[in-house]
Amino acid sequence: MAIYKLIQNAPLGPDEIQRLVAAYEGTLRTLGLKERDDPITRIVARKVFEIAQTGIEDPAEISKLVIKLLGVL
Repeated sequence: MAIYKLIQNAPLGPDEIQRLVAAYEGTLRTLGLKERDDPITRIVARKVFEIAQTGIEDPAEISKLVIKLLGVL
């Protein structure tokens, strides 16, 4: 899973990891992306990570912002 590659070396606690994974999975589900090897999943993972670094903690809000940034839906 692309999100795990990004967070494996990041100094994150279990709660933060859980929120990032939830935001990532929620975004992929909303976009209808089932194939985890699709290159777009890496882009989604990077955007989730970047947005979470701004201090936003709610996975649904992170997902919404990722979708908005990607210009889809």
